[in-house]
Amino acid sequence: MEHKNTQEPKAVNKRKLEGVVTSDKMMKTIVVSVTRIKTNEKYNKQYKVSRKFKAHDENREAKIGDAVVIEETRPISRDKRWRLVNIMKKADSTENKE
Repeated sequence: MEHKNTQEPKAVNKRKLEGVVTSDKMMKTIVVSVTRIKTNEKYNKQYKVSRKFKAHDENREAKIGDAVVIEETRPISRDKRWRLVNIMKKADSTENKE
């Protein structure tokens, strides 16, 4: 009657969000603005709601204006609970230089 404690790691579905980088001034941290569309129940009017998330960017690859995907992760600091997964679209470099 052997009892082996073989717990397999559970598959965790982490939330992923798409947004635009609004700030890259901090070391290894970017601020991502995520915009979604909500609908008013009574009037069925659609409106935009945006929220900012701080995400960990280890290699400092994301720049302002880039469209990125961030993923939920363990707390990295007081405000950071997200990390950069990939950059979907780079911002035009000519806009940032002006």
